[in-house]
Amino acid sequence: MKKALIFQGGWDGHEPALVSRRFGKALEQLGFSVEIEEGVDCLADRDRLMTYDLIVPCPTGGEIPDHCVRNISYAVSRGVGLAGCHGGMCDAFRTATEWQFMTGGQWVSHPGGDGVEYTVNICHGTSPITEGITDFKVCSEQYYLHIDPAVEVLATTRFPLVNYYHAANKPVDMPVVWTKFWGHGRVFYCSLGHHDDVFDHSPSAMVLMERGMLWASGGKEYLEKSSLDPEMYENSAKMY
Repeated sequence: MKKALIFQGGWDGHEPALVSRRFGKALEQLGFSVEIEEGVDCLADRDRLMTYDLIVPCPTGGEIPDHCVRNISYAVSRGVGLAGCHGGMCDAFRTATEWQFMTGGQWVSHPGGDGVEYTVNICHGTSPITEGITDFKVCSEQYYLHIDPAVEVLATTRFPLVNYYHAANKPVDMPVVWTKFWGHGRVFYCSLGHHDDVFDHSPSAMVLMERGMLWASGGKEYLEKSSLDPEMYENSAKMY
């Protein structure tokens, strides 16, 4: 049985407890054994992190000690999957650049605040995460992010919809869902998730999360079946 760790905390406005329970229940239905922890102390033991197939962060803002970032970075680089949504992954640990490097992006603004209606446009390609999903509407905050150009974008939304300072620039298609790799590990992110109920109002968002978490959890299996050297990134990592 695969194992997943969900850690939660931070600003209550993103409903971390509700989101953690939702993701935990979904993972249990997918056959995972799930542990839910409060705060980042669970990241202090690197050997413990290596026992999981998937880590799902659900905090907002806050601080993360350097050794905890190093531990989770190491675990993901060795095949432990990382998957999360807005309220817990790319709106967390805003001063931790290594966290941002690993996750692939960072929230910077939500012009218009809550209640903006926008379209999530699916980028149809070869990813099993988006197979059979069509464009869908969301009424929530629309997120402007700073993005790692290496991510594989699976869904976007068009800016601007609101006449804020950014509107003086040309229209842009902002990533909403992406995947990337961190060493030998798989990373999945979905920017939806301002409130827990966005996954009720837009069921396709929950399908994306379930598929994304499942995809991310496959890193260890892939590493075991491949000829990749799990140590190949270690010397460079020691420089940090």
